[in-house]
Amino acid sequence: MVCTARPPLTKTMGFHSWTLAGKELGGGPDGRPSAQSPAHCPAGTWCYDSQDPKCGPAHWKELSPACGGPAQSPINIDLQLVQRDPTLGSFIFQGYNSAPPGPWTLENDGHTVLLRVDNGPQSRLEMRGAGLPLPAYRALQLHFHWGSPGQAGSEHSLDRQRCPMEMHVVHMNTRYQSMGEALHHPDGLAVLAVLLAEQDSDNANFSALVSSLKNVSIRGVSVPLATFPLASLLPGPSGLSRYYRYSGSVTTPGCEPAVLWTVFEDAVPIGRAQVAQFQTVLQTGQPGRRLVPLTKNFRPQQPLGGRRVWASCGASIRATAPPTACPQALAVGALLGLELSLLLGQGP
Repeated sequence: MVCTARPPLTKTMGFHSWTLAGKELGGGPDGRPSAQSPAHCPAGTWCYDSQDPKCGPAHWKELSPACGGPAQSPINIDLQLVQRDPTLGSFIFQGYNSAPPGPWTLENDGHTVLLRVDNGPQSRLEMRGAGLPLPAYRALQLHFHWGSPGQAGSEHSLDRQRCPMEMHVVHMNTRYQSMGEALHHPDGLAVLAVLLAEQDSDNANFSALVSSLKNVSIRGVSVPLATFPLASLLPGPSGLSRYYRYSGSVTTPGCEPAVLWTVFEDAVPIGRAQVAQFQTVLQTGQPGRRLVPLTKNFRPQQPLGGRRVWASCGASIRATAPPTACPQALAVGALLGLELSLLLGQGP
């Protein structure tokens, strides 16, 4: 990971909404604070500590008992404890390398900014391979987590090092007919976690999305956004082979333990000014309340417990035991998988 100069946070953490297909998973609209008079969260809602500690992460288990259960996310990934898994080969992405029919929808849901990318069969974005269960996982949306100015905002960390932002690309197992069904299975969702590291210059691949943030400054507002190759927001081809895998949960209420997490080792660059744009997205439009930027929309890291974190053949580890060898055939398969990914990604 190449994140720079971001001290880990130990206090006041919070979290976002996994809104899929027009539905919030396990949570609803929350009371949002004013800079002058903090809002009290209505019954049955949740928020981040930065919005109101009365309905922040410490209270989520009162709304959704799973939030206080095992197998929760996010986590710190200790590179001395991870184990090599030679079955974690290359991803095969379908439709990621070209702009699908559109438009997509960009939305401020009061907990995050999310981009809905599932426009039906004509623009289906799918991934398989990389040790994921068959048959495939379909991309539904991506969303972001960030901190306050000058502080880290990623949910996951590698050896306690966090980044300014983190992007989640949420996929649903195509075996299941609905999100409700998928959330009842430990392999129901597969999420790609991409750490975002600041650089002085803007990353042009984020420009269209970032320039539209001003159009969704009020909670509940959504706007169309022209499609683009989704692969442009992911690590490059070599970076896609360096990742960590573990079983965890949705990181907002209801915290369902239904996620196969992939955390990429390589951070993707994003401009410092672009990060600042996320930190100025307004979280509330309620009459009579001062508009306040949404910041620190990340959940505190959760105990690993008895779970294991697995490293792909290309990922870094600091294990004291002899590493598991990755077969040469798997390396060849990774190259073939990348070629197939590019072919599938272009579509017919």
